[in-house]
Formats: sequence, structure tokens, C-alpha cells
Amino acid sequence: MRVKGFFDRKDVRLSARRYGIDALGAMAQGLFASLLIGTIISTAGEQLGIDILVTVGNFAKSATGASMAVAIGCALKCPFLVLFSLIAVGQAANSLGGAGGPLAVYFVAIIAAEFGKLVSKETKIDIIVTPLVTIVVGVFVSLLCAPAIGAGASYTGRVIMWATELQPFLMGVVISVVTGMILTLPISSAAICAALGLTGLAGGAAVAGCCAQMVGFAVMSFRENRFGGLFAQGIGTSMLQMGNIVRNPRIWIPPTAAAAVTGPLATCFFVLRMDGPAVASGMGTCGLVGQIGVYAGWMNGIADGAKTAITAFDWAGLLLISFVLPAVLTPLIALPLRKMNWIREGDLKLDL
Repeated sequence: MRVKGFFDRKDVRLSARRYGIDALGAMAQGLFASLLIGTIISTAGEQLGIDILVTVGNFAKSATGASMAVAIGCALKCPFLVLFSLIAVGQAANSLGGAGGPLAVYFVAIIAAEFGKLVSKETKIDIIVTPLVTIVVGVFVSLLCAPAIGAGASYTGRVIMWATELQPFLMGVVISVVTGMILTLPISSAAICAALGLTGLAGGAAVAGCCAQMVGFAVMSFRENRFGGLFAQGIGTSMLQMGNIVRNPRIWIPPTAAAAVTGPLATCFFVLRMDGPAVASGMGTCGLVGQIGVYAGWMNGIADGAKTAITAFDWAGLLLISFVLPAVLTPLIALPLRKMNWIREGDLKLDL
């Protein structure tokens, strides 16, 4: 009981919600505030010929590990000294984790943060003890585990991408549906895509699934939520519908079915690829990040010589998969469900 009381006082609790939802969601925000926004800025700089923007973007991208770790620390409600010490921990874990760095940062930052919280303000030399423990534990765990965690995540991502290239139809359905559902759940699809390094055709299927959920829910619920709901879900997040889904899970059928259609269309017909940052694969239409990521990938392909130009077919595929098809298919699929009274008036109402 004494140990439990100490842990409670330090706010160190083994909680699936805290680690699996809060920390993962915060990690995605850290990724957005560094790698993703840096990619957007540097891509804009390259397109506009403004070198200073490229430099700014590169600096933002270089802070990825630190940004993720600090974001996780905020979610775990770390004291300031622990929070600041996580900067070094995040950089170490991200660097040692290689391509799977984000997943390494996720695990290492949680461990270092909790150890730092345990010793915080327990001694008269807190300014030395707290950062010492946080950084030593974090870097030690990084050296011990980050390469393996990163390699495992990277390998898993490569297997998924290989399977998608081999079976684009089946994997297009699976990835689109699963990633879209994860986006709507209180879990971060962006963080998961980043952790697995999900790009290429698999990344394109992930984009399709996320867009189907966001745009699908936005349009399907327009009669209840009007323009406020359209924008909140369409360029915000479909997670807003989670409470309604708990009350009536059947409202989830139309956007999920739409994702099952748009996913294989993205992989088999439009060959939509996410060759930009992997985190963008799980963002959908949130701030148009998914679309900007696809565009950044196109530009990278042109710069590398893998792609000659952006074609009208490319643009048509991106627009249809991201916006048009989800907006058309989801309400159509919902019609018979409304007639069967599976979806009732007010089931999609948001408290906006």
C-alpha cells in the first residue's frame, strides 16, 4: 500500500488510456509540429524557390525526436525538469531507432518520463537528480532497446508495404478499413503510420481510409450538423463521432464500407502512393495534410527522377479518393440503413 500510495502521489499509473491513447495522440502532435510541418515548409520553399523556407523546414524536421518526447511528457503530466530532460531522450531514441524511430521514442519516452516523475522533487538537489535520472535512464534504454524496436517497426512496415505491392486489392481493402477505423477511434492513426513507416501504395490506401471516415461522416451528418460539422469533421477529425458510435455502432457502417471501396481503387486503379512523410498517411483530410503529403511525394519523385511530371490523372485520383468518392458513397450507403431505421434522425448529431 505504501508503494502504491507513493506511485499515486507521483501520478505514475499503469493505464491503457494514458499510454495507449493520451501518449500516442500527443506523439502524433509532436510529429506534426516537427517532421510534418517541416516537410510542408521545406516543400513550399523548394516549389517557390525560397531557400530560407527550406532551411526553416529542415530545422523543424531535425527536432522530430525531441518534439515527440516532449509531447509525450506533456500527456503524462511531467514536471518541468522531467519535460525538459526528455528533449535529449527523444533525440537519442529517434536517432538510434532509425527508420522506426517514432516507435522507439514512444516507448523510451514513457519509461524515462515515469522514472523522472518518481524522483522529481524528492531531494534538495532536484535540479541535478531529476534531469540526471531522466536522461540516463532514457539514453540507457535507447541504447539497449531503440535499435531493436526501430528495426522491428521498420520490418513490420516493410512487410505491409511488400504485401500491398503483391496483393494491392486485398491489402487496399484491409489497410483502408483498418487505418480509417483507427483514425475515428481515440487512437492516433498518424502516430501508428509514422511508427511503421507506412508509405508507398500502403500509405495511399491509408490515406483513402482516413479520408473515407472524415469526409464520409462530415457529409453523412450534414443534415444534423450543417456547415460547422462539415468542417469540424471534414478537415478536423471524425473522432468527434466516437460518442455517437458507442450509442449506435451502425452509423459506422457507411464510411467504413466507403473505405473498403476507395482503398482498392487507390491501390489498383489510381496507384495512389504516399511517398511523402509516413505520418501524413494517417492524417486523411485533417488540415489537408494527407493531400499535401502525397503532393510532397510527387515532388520528391520528380527530384529523384522516379517521376517525370504530375499528370491530370494523378490529380483526378487524389481528388476522387480524398473528397469526391467518400462524399458520394457514404450517404448512398447510409440511405438503406436510414430506411431500415438502423440510423435514426439525430444519431449523428454533434455537440458543436
